[in-house]
Amino acid sequence: MPALLQDRPSLDAFRSRRPRRRFPVKLVAAGAVVAGAAWGVNAVGDWIAGWGDPTEPRVIDRSPAPLLLALDDLSEYHAATATLRVDVDRELDTPYLPSIISGERVTFQATGTADAYVDFEHLDDDAVTLSADGNSATIVLPAPELGDVRIDPEQSRVVDRDRGLVQRVGAVFAENPTDDSELFALAEDKLAAAAAKSDVLDRAEANTRDMLTTLGNGLGVEQITVEFEEPAPSA
Repeated sequence: MPALLQDRPSLDAFRSRRPRRRFPVKLVAAGAVVAGAAWGVNAVGDWIAGWGDPTEPRVIDRSPAPLLLALDDLSEYHAATATLRVDVDRELDTPYLPSIISGERVTFQATGTADAYVDFEHLDDDAVTLSADGNSATIVLPAPELGDVRIDPEQSRVVDRDRGLVQRVGAVFAENPTDDSELFALAEDKLAAAAAKSDVLDRAEANTRDMLTTLGNGLGVEQITVEFEEPAPSA
């Protein structure tokens, strides 16, 4: 073999002399730190975003716990409820002046309820009579009465209000220019009158009789007779 070929370094020797590339450990560490920091920033950002707008006003309820004032036993059986609606059309007229100058007309629509109840508080000892064999009983109760009317403010409103010039000017300086308390009082009277003319009292009698009959049968009394006294004359 020629000397030139013998002295030429082999391919393996040439490869062994090539410098090896070392993976930059510091660069990897720096990249990991950057990635971790980016993840941390995003996590903190999401956490802070969960707080909402720091400048938005917050509502803090500092009300104390409810205070129990009293517990009363009910001695009335509310046997029926009447729900009614009335219209109150009230006009205040000023003599000798047109309504455009002085006067007011208001139309108020009111919805309310009135309960018919039976008072059990003042029953006499002989209000309940039981037969000797215990199979029948007679119960004498006072006549049902109408309770106070309760107006539903959410279902009641002023439908129309027309005022004269004098009333409009006066309302500007009034402390409560739309005081409708008188309208509510008128509506309560009309609702009470309408409830008295309805069959709510008759229904209260029937419901009370059914309730006591079911109660007596459950106690083993087969025959229950419920009678009502004559209602007191209205004043």
